[in-house]
Amino acid sequence: MKVTMDIECTPEEARRLMGLPDMGPIHDIYLDKLKETMSQGLTPETMDRMIKTWTPMGEVGMNAWRQMIEQLSGGTIKAS
Repeated sequence: MKVTMDIECTPEEARRLMGLPDMGPIHDIYLDKLKETMSQGLTPETMDRMIKTWTPMGEVGMNAWRQMIEQLSGGTIKAS
């Protein structure tokens, strides 16, 4: 027997239903810090320091960030 249920709810309602924490305030702080860093001028040293402090997985996380930024910039930023 197979039972299927369709539940219509917003992402916020689903988060509350499953008991997940609201990460909105943390996300806002993270974006504010990122905007502040970018407005001050993004140098390779700044980027490297930012990635190291913001990624909990060390080198693996840093490489993921670097790849994402390279893709978003169209490959104009290359790792040294």
